[in-house]
Amino acid sequence: MKTRVLFGVFGFVFVLLALYVLPPVVLELLLAVLCVLATFELLGSTKLVSNRLQLLLCSVVSLGLAAGHSSLVPFDLTAVWQGLVLVLLIGSFAIELRFHDSMSTAQVAWSFFGALIVPYLLLSLLRIFQMEYHHGPVIVLLPLLAAWGADTCALFAGVLFGKHKLAPVVSPKKTVEGAVGGVLGGAVLVLLASLLMNAIFKLQIPLWAAVLLGGLGAVLGEIGDLSFSVIKRQAGIKDYGSIFPGHGGVLDRFDSVIFVAPLAEILFRIIW
Repeated sequence: MKTRVLFGVFGFVFVLLALYVLPPVVLELLLAVLCVLATFELLGSTKLVSNRLQLLLCSVVSLGLAAGHSSLVPFDLTAVWQGLVLVLLIGSFAIELRFHDSMSTAQVAWSFFGALIVPYLLLSLLRIFQMEYHHGPVIVLLPLLAAWGADTCALFAGVLFGKHKLAPVVSPKKTVEGAVGGVLGGAVLVLLASLLMNAIFKLQIPLWAAVLLGGLGAVLGEIGDLSFSVIKRQAGIKDYGSIFPGHGGVLDRFDSVIFVAPLAEILFRIIW
């Protein structure tokens, strides 16, 4: 527990430095690394993709998608996305044809999910950060608060009031009471943070949007947590990795964020 808390504090401080002190390229590089690791964890740690050449292709595509979001790359994101889809499509089936006796089409399908969908959703954080005219570096904290803050509220609510199991097979410790506490806590936390941001930065974040992001974000975060837990259980692994001491792998820490960040991006684009 001590290691988990200390690394959590260190990680939060580093995130603040990347957002407000260090050059934007540092955050871009950080998210690129997280995308590649998330792809490898989902496909490699679980053995959903067992062919090493296919894993390499997926990692390269994931990195390419993250690079396409960089402010240093003078390419339109749509063109990058379409190009990577084509590369992954042709490359995957070429590899399957070469290793047809040991590689199934299911691995190709998982490759698209792991190399394109998961990184693209995670990169919602970077797309929000790049909303320069709407204080992107400030509002990007809201989806993180909706995901991790609601998770903390759910933990305490579950410990204090938890009686009814939410998903006993997938996650035995989660309770219905904890989930309700997470939704309420998430809504309150994001609302308070939005009010503070409105007062300091004159952002004019609608209160309905703040409550929606906090409440619905907590629900989506719970779904994301349970969804990736299902994959772990089916794969027979405890954690996706060990890169974060006390927390596990990238997907163990960002499984809820992957579901919440796109919601925040959609809401912000509707508002502004």
